[in-house]
Amino acid sequence: MQLTSQEIQTLIPNRFPIFYMDGVTELTPGESITAIKNVTADESFVNGYRPGEFIMPSALIVESLAQAASILILKSPAFQHKTAYLGGIPKAEFLKDVKAGNQLALKVTMKKQRDNMGIVSCEAVVADDVCVRAELMFIVAPDDTQE
Repeated sequence: MQLTSQEIQTLIPNRFPIFYMDGVTELTPGESITAIKNVTADESFVNGYRPGEFIMPSALIVESLAQAASILILKSPAFQHKTAYLGGIPKAEFLKDVKAGNQLALKVTMKKQRDNMGIVSCEAVVADDVCVRAELMFIVAPDDTQE
């Protein structure tokens, strides 16, 4: 299953300037997702993080992984029409910089799920290089905007 940026916005509440999804290239609900973030030089965070180096901040890469995880979670039959929240970051490794001009593949796999919470395993990849590896905890709650 593939999703456009507009379709993603029907699932998660994030909007510009904190919306980091350019599309979903693969999605198996309840199992895994690969989403795309195109990193461009005109994004304010790229110019301001390390001036002159055009690098995406590590925290925003983790946020991008969390947004991809939210899509995966909310496309799962058990959590449709709900809201997913980042509950914690038990593990994170920052291995390589992500630079303007890179296309970041955000790969997320459901690791554990129990009731309204769980853990996902994540990788942010440029070409074949893993730039960030993380484990994220999530919590799912009713979507108050649907009432």
